[in-house]
Amino acid sequence: MQKRTFMAGLLASTMLAGTSLAEVPWDGPTTGPAAADGKSIVVLAGDLKNGGILGVTSGVEEAAAAIGWEVRVLDGAGSIQGRTAAIGQALALQPDGIIINGFDAVEQQAALEGVTGANIPMVAWHSGPVIGCDAPGGIFANVSTDAMTVSEVAAEWALEDGGTDIGVVIFTDSTYQIAIDKADRLQEVIEAGGGKVLEYVDTPIADTSSRMGPLTTSLLQKYGDSWTHALAINDLYFDFMGPALASAGIDSASGPQAGSAGDGSEASFQRIRSDNYQTITVAEPLNLQGWQLVDELNRAIQGEACSGYVTSPALVTKAGLDKIEGNAFDPDTPYREAYKAIWGK
Repeated sequence: MQKRTFMAGLLASTMLAGTSLAEVPWDGPTTGPAAADGKSIVVLAGDLKNGGILGVTSGVEEAAAAIGWEVRVLDGAGSIQGRTAAIGQALALQPDGIIINGFDAVEQQAALEGVTGANIPMVAWHSGPVIGCDAPGGIFANVSTDAMTVSEVAAEWALEDGGTDIGVVIFTDSTYQIAIDKADRLQEVIEAGGGKVLEYVDTPIADTSSRMGPLTTSLLQKYGDSWTHALAINDLYFDFMGPALASAGIDSASGPQAGSAGDGSEASFQRIRSDNYQTITVAEPLNLQGWQLVDELNRAIQGEACSGYVTSPALVTKAGLDKIEGNAFDPDTPYREAYKAIWGK
C-alpha cells in the first residue's frame, strides 16, 4: 500500500510506530505585504461547538493580536439561519475584511453577495471543495489541507488496521459539498482496497448530539460484529458515538475502530490518548491556518496576490501522541515568526 507524506516529512507508517513531530523548516510564504494598520475584521464561525472551527478561530485571534487588528467573532451556532444572520451582523459592522470559518459558501451565496457588493475582502476556511486562491463566490483564498488526501489517509489507515476483511460505516453531512466529496473518496479508497462499506450515513454535523446515539445503536443491531470501522468526515461525530457503544456493553478495543478524516479537535486527541472510542484522526494545523487566514486577508485588503500556500495534515495515533504534549496538532515550525517577519512586526 502506498504511504503518504505528511507535515514534518513523516510517513503514516512512522506515525503509527510512534514517531513524534520534529522541528522542521517553514514551508510557507516568506514574502508579502507589510501589515495594514488599524484594520477591523469579522470571523463568521459556522459553529463554535465544532472543535476545528474553534481551533481556527483561536489562531485568527492570536494572529490578529500580532498584526495589530481588532477582531470580532460571530457564531452561526450550527444552523443555516444562524449563519445568514451572522453575515447580516457582519455587514452592519462594516469591517475591513471577513473570514468565513467552516461553512459552505454556496449555502450562503445570496447573503455573501452583499459582502462582495460592499467590496469587503473575504477569505475562508473550509468554504468549499476548491482550495487555495480565487475560490468561488468572491473568496480571495480558501484555506485548507487537501481534503482528498485527508480522506485517503484515513481510509488507508482503516485498511492497514483491519486488512481487507473490514466493514466500514461512513458518516457525512450533505449540507456541505466538501463533506460529500470527502465521504465519496473514503468509500472509493476502502472499496478499491478490498474493504466493504456497510453503510454511507448522511446526518448533519450540527445534530450529532441528538442523532449519533440512536444511530450507533441502530447500526449495531443491523451489522453486529461485521461493523469493524467507523470513518467520519469530522471528529464531532465521535463526540457522541462512544456513550452508545458503552451502553451496549462494547468497550473501545472490541467495538468499531473510529477514524476521522479531519479536523483534529482537542476532544479527539483526548479520546485517542485515553483509548476512548477513537483510534486516529487526520489532523489539520488549525492554529497555523488561523495565522494563514490573517495573512491572506492582509494581502487581499492591500490588493496583493494570494500566497497559494497549502498546509499539510498529520496522522495522529495514540503512539504518536505519547511522544508529544498538548491536545492539538501545532507543528513545531516557526510559522508565527515567519508571518510576523512578513508583516514587519
